Amino acid sequence: MRNDPTGRALHLLSLLQTHRVWSGSELAERLDVTERTVRRDVDRLRDLGYPVDATPGAYGGYRLAVGAHLPPLVLDDDEAVAVAIGLRSAAGAAIRGIEERSLQALAKIEQLLPDRLRRRVSALDSAITTMRWSPSNTELIESDALAVLAGACRDHEEVRFDYRRRDGEGSRRLVEPHQMVTVGRRWYLVAWDLRRDEWRTFRLDRLSGAARAGRRFTTREIPGGDAAGFVATSLSSIPREVEAVVAVGAPYTQVEDVLRWTEHNLAETGPHTCVVRLRTEKLDWLVLTIARIALTARTTVIEPADVAEAVGLLAERLTALADTAQPG
Repeated sequence: MRNDPTGRALHLLSLLQTHRVWSGSELAERLDVTERTVRRDVDRLRDLGYPVDATPGAYGGYRLAVGAHLPPLVLDDDEAVAVAIGLRSAAGAAIRGIEERSLQALAKIEQLLPDRLRRRVSALDSAITTMRWSPSNTELIESDALAVLAGACRDHEEVRFDYRRRDGEGSRRLVEPHQMVTVGRRWYLVAWDLRRDEWRTFRLDRLSGAARAGRRFTTREIPGGDAAGFVATSLSSIPREVEAVVAVGAPYTQVEDVLRWTEHNLAETGPHTCVVRLRTEKLDWLVLTIARIALTARTTVIEPADVAEAVGLLAERLTALADTAQPG
């Protein structure tokens, strides 16, 4: 690369796209050339339309200007593979519309990958199986809300939004947003609630109508100094969820409407059967949900045993009730 001006310029552009300030000596060492050659290569990039800023002095250096036209993205092999895998994973995120956009971007990148990198991505893709997750519409996050909250966290600006609690009750909130935290496929906002005068966590899928309030705030210290730790503590205080895995003798589309008000993951699916993991906050509600599924199709509780026993007890009592019912 040392004697290849084109390859060297692409490598230089790749370094500058990190938007950090590089000293002339650092770039010379990375490119294995002299600082004079670095200056010539920078001038070559400028001639091609790339706005490279240069700051003189002991702490100066080079960086790609912000806010200019978007230059071609230059990635090395490992970066290209990381982007491809990241887009594949992003397609399963609980953000409305993200699956289609991620797959479109992935298709564009894979088309440009050389054979050796395409084989690496294909090998990883074939070796990994992702459990399909079928969130209801109420569990999806609006991408516009993400953009509003991210910008407000960055700019320290108050935000208003409507919020639906676990019990279904809704309210209007005014908060100082500090940071967002992801836990699996769930997104949480850590914020100071101005009307309740306390720190709170908000699930983004229960949030709607997010808008900046137009007022800046001074940041506060999150309890414990760590947003992720604060969310973990908050979640530990929530009543523990009850889970069960059930096998259904019908395609998922046949029971989808029954499950739309219950948190669930689709673990396996076939043309005539499916396996579903259910989650609720109370055992009795979980048992009733399974009973509703059983009204639609033959259903078997795979695990855990205590849920299977509770379902069996309900079946016995319903059978006894039916036996004592007077005909017509």
